[in-house]
Amino acid sequence: MADRGRGTARGSQRGGPFASRGGRHGGPQGPQPTLDKPKREAILDLSKYVNARIRVKFTGGQKHQKKNHCSCKSVTGVLKGYDQLLNLVLDEVQEQVQDPEPRTRTLGLAVLRGPTITLLSPVDGLEEISNPFALQE
Repeated sequence: MADRGRGTARGSQRGGPFASRGGRHGGPQGPQPTLDKPKREAILDLSKYVNARIRVKFTGGQKHQKKNHCSCKSVTGVLKGYDQLLNLVLDEVQEQVQDPEPRTRTLGLAVLRGPTITLLSPVDGLEEISNPFALQE
C-alpha cells in the first residue's frame, strides 16, 4: 500500500485499463493509417463539358404503368464546376418536372450532389432514338 502513487501507473500491467482485447479497437495490432495513399481520380473527365450545356437525371421517381414514362427529375444547365465525387455546379439551371403535366422551372445556379446522379449527357448533339428492346406489338 505504501507504493501507491509511485512507480508504475495503475492498471499498467497487461496493457492498462484501455487495452485492446481482440484487436477491434485499432491498437498496435489493428490496421494502421497510411499517409502515402494515392489521391482518388475522377471516374469521368468532365473538363470537356465545362461551360457547355448538359442534362442530368437523378435517382428516384416512379414509372407510370399507363404512360410508360418515368417521373424522374432532370435538369439542364451550364456546367461551371465539378469534383471527384461528381458533385456538380450548374448555372442557368432549368428543371423538367413531369408530374402531373410536363413543365419547366427555372432555378438559376445550383449544386447537384454526385451520389444522386444517374445520367449525365451533353444537350448539344443529343438525339432521341427508338428503344430497340421495346416489345413489338
